[in-house]
Amino acid sequence: MALSQIGNSSSNAIAADARSLNTLKLQAGRDTPASIKEAAKQFESLFMRELIKSMREATMKSGLLDSAGGDLGADLLDQQMSVQMSGAPGGLSELIARQLSRQTTAGETAAAPAPAPIARAVPTALPAQAPVAAVRPSGSQSDFVQRHAAAAAQAQAASGIPSGYMLGQAGHETAWGRHEIRQAGGAPSFNLFGIKAGSGWDGKVAEITTTEYVKGVAQKVVAKFRAYDSYEESFRDYARLITRSPRYAQASQQTASVQGYASGLQRAGYATDPDYASKLGRAINLTLQLQRTQT
Repeated sequence: MALSQIGNSSSNAIAADARSLNTLKLQAGRDTPASIKEAAKQFESLFMRELIKSMREATMKSGLLDSAGGDLGADLLDQQMSVQMSGAPGGLSELIARQLSRQTTAGETAAAPAPAPIARAVPTALPAQAPVAAVRPSGSQSDFVQRHAAAAAQAQAASGIPSGYMLGQAGHETAWGRHEIRQAGGAPSFNLFGIKAGSGWDGKVAEITTTEYVKGVAQKVVAKFRAYDSYEESFRDYARLITRSPRYAQASQQTASVQGYASGLQRAGYATDPDYASKLGRAINLTLQLQRTQT
């Protein structure tokens, strides 16, 4: 019986029969979204019925007036209430429906024939990533990744940080090259990572107005940033900072996960933006996507 047929039959009957669970699971894996939604509602109804029954038995049943007729009446009332409480927007049935849909999609993907492998050079240090919804990169994003690919690859070889992570962060920090930090007079600073010039920095400096978040509120402040002689030097300095500073020790050990690495940098205080990890994660995933198409 298809789920569309099940949905047209009595909801009460399904909610009262726990043996229908296997049938619902089987049909949800091969029927329409509408049928999956109906199956999810019935799953929720079964759950609610058991919950109501347990609550009633724990709080109301005394044993003095128990009878077969009374139990039947209470059971029918539980059944009716569970059906009425199921299927509400934002309820358990919506979560069940999403899970059933994911299982259905996964099953269809597993059943599809595997495509022929494509020979492609992939950096050996690039970790496997969880599937990410594809986003169409812009021309400026693609050009930025290609322009700095060699410098990022050199920094990866020396530090072990995946080049895609560094390119993604450099792209995020500079709006993909559109807003690079410049020195007085307009000369480039070659600082792609927004690294500030602290007391321990004895090199060139670029002083600009930037945005900082103080207690979650964006404010404009004047700050000093490191300046380099080339983009290659910028990548090398960033890699040294992340791998040698105790402050970023935890983040440097989380390169197996894009979100783990991005979250590690935020926790270490790399930036004051409260949404830095999620923004950086999106930029890195976009870069990894570009790398797969450009290699």
